[in-house]
Amino acid sequence: MSDADGSAWPEIVRQIHEASVDVEAIPVDPVRGQAVLKELQLTERSTLGAIAANAGGLLIESGWLRILGGGMPGLPSLSQENSGSRARSHLVVAFDALGGRFAIDGGGLGIAAGEVCYWGPDTLAWSGIGGGLSAFVSWALDGGLTDFYASLRWTGWRQDSSSLAVDQGWSLYPPPFSTEGQNANAVSRSAVPLAELHYFYAEAARQLNGGNV
Repeated sequence: MSDADGSAWPEIVRQIHEASVDVEAIPVDPVRGQAVLKELQLTERSTLGAIAANAGGLLIESGWLRILGGGMPGLPSLSQENSGSRARSHLVVAFDALGGRFAIDGGGLGIAAGEVCYWGPDTLAWSGIGGGLSAFVSWALDGGLTDFYASLRWTGWRQDSSSLAVDQGWSLYPPPFSTEGQNANAVSRSAVPLAELHYFYAEAARQLNGGNV
């Protein structure tokens, strides 16, 4: 539901231009962007709606973080990723290159309604990161990923990740949730489809602690 006069997009563009990290806003077909707004009942006044209407997605730090928008080849739109009953529990808003994801708690994650939460390959569980989506975007553009991923990144991660497609991620072995996988510089890495990573970690969570994504 377009409301261009009150759109949050100009503020997002300003933050992108002033970002302390590299970020790319992928263009989106306006018709497709508006369809996503309609499906999720959003307006461009919100940060989420503005991104969906004006970008296929935001690729941050060589695509390490992929914030979902109106969709693009290899990256689903917000509405595609959140179709079905899961959207009533939480709304997935971003993927990372390790198979982790960020979501807004819709009341089903048990963190705090409206808070952006992270499900990572090291914990196999949801945890709050503090703040809503606007704060999350500002944090990511202002270099917040550096400390957040300090234990999960390896020497040369940026150069390695620049070659990943948006539908790929890093399979680490031993995996980050294992004792043997705690040292990111000592594990083996291979590029695999992101969907494969999501499935692997979801199954690991179910088997090890009964958790879900």
